[in-house]
Amino acid sequence: MARSSPVFICNSCQGETLKWQGQCPLCGEWNTLEQRAAPTGRAARKGAHGAPTSNASPRRLATAVADISKRLGTGHDELDRVMGGGIVPGSVTLLGGDPGIGKSTLLLQVAANVAATNGVLYASGEESIAQIATRAQRLGLESPLEVVAESNLEAILSLAAERKGTLLIVDSIQTIESNTVDTSPGAVAQLRECTAELVRFAKSTGTAVIIIGHVTKEGAIAGPRMLEHLVDTVLYFESEAGSRFRIVRATKNRFGAVNELGFFAMAESGLKEVRNPSAIFLSRATDPAAGSIVTVTRDGGRPLLIELQALVDRMRFGAPRRVAQGLDSNRVAMLLAVMNRHAQVSLQEHDVFVNVVGGVQINETGWDLPVVLALASSLTDKVVPNSLISFGELGLTGEVRPVAYGEERLREAHKQGFKVAIVPKENVPRKPLDGLQVIAVGRVGEALEAAFSR
Repeated sequence: MARSSPVFICNSCQGETLKWQGQCPLCGEWNTLEQRAAPTGRAARKGAHGAPTSNASPRRLATAVADISKRLGTGHDELDRVMGGGIVPGSVTLLGGDPGIGKSTLLLQVAANVAATNGVLYASGEESIAQIATRAQRLGLESPLEVVAESNLEAILSLAAERKGTLLIVDSIQTIESNTVDTSPGAVAQLRECTAELVRFAKSTGTAVIIIGHVTKEGAIAGPRMLEHLVDTVLYFESEAGSRFRIVRATKNRFGAVNELGFFAMAESGLKEVRNPSAIFLSRATDPAAGSIVTVTRDGGRPLLIELQALVDRMRFGAPRRVAQGLDSNRVAMLLAVMNRHAQVSLQEHDVFVNVVGGVQINETGWDLPVVLALASSLTDKVVPNSLISFGELGLTGEVRPVAYGEERLREAHKQGFKVAIVPKENVPRKPLDGLQVIAVGRVGEALEAAFSR
């Protein structure tokens, strides 16, 4: 049906509005709205009678269940864990990360591993074939992997359909352009249309697609938020500045758990898996230091032992500083109030600094109790023994609340050789662990007394 009113379309994002404005209400660009006779994009995909055409055919759900278990192994157990057991055929995965963190290196290794038994096409819009071959030689990769240096989406999909492979890798979505959109690569409309076309290709052919995406200075995937809604899985590649360790985190996964973590180390021959990630965060000095304590956090599907460090220094001038790295600074301020009100430990005239060793971001509340113990340790200059771990949530009334998977956390601490654990009463295991003394506490004052009376 023809439109009864004029349509103004943005040259930048292809968004539509019914009236002209100086600024596009969708993307915020200025002087980009132009009046057009008919909308583009959707009309081109309609049939003769104005109805969308489709080659899809219905299928019984019971017959499709068998395909769920058919996953492609990436050759990295850590990455398979993050993706829920491997790459699902017909799925679309978006991998984002800072420049130079190792996104292309990781996916080139994955492509080489998968290509040993399945057809894989690696399409790069950023590097030439010679550059990719040089990196593959440096990584020591030898496989029948097919590589193409192409930025045109239609050409890439034509090659992928011709090869009938099981995996297509696109590096990166910001360099790919589609002939159906009259904007430059990286524009909002190009990102949206190219991603949508890749999703349609994956679902219709059963080919798994992995897309590399650039990130903004805030750390989010560059482009509209809709990109993350279109794909099945969103992975973020994270690393602390100057560290050789890398963390892959799943923020969205239709085929597995979210917030699952995979740990890698960057070496000369590429990214290597870290089998025991707790060892990364437990590189402590042999002599215990005031303000240091180990906690057991659960991020994703497994427990991790992480060192927390606190520094309390007398305020020199102005308002006291409250700095937290890897933790919620507002919650740290709340814990200071709980310490002052219910444990008579006042830090109102002190600057407080709290840090998570290794650059990990902890999003649960099990770090409340160990942070309080570390702050008290730094204030009184009394050390917490290296053999002691703690976890637990604190309430505003000073009670120590239980956390999820308490017994699993204790087993992980016991496996790493810790001897004493200060935990909430409800997290005490029913069956004692040989060699691990579990001290149950119900109030924050009891926890402080138990930690420093030893």
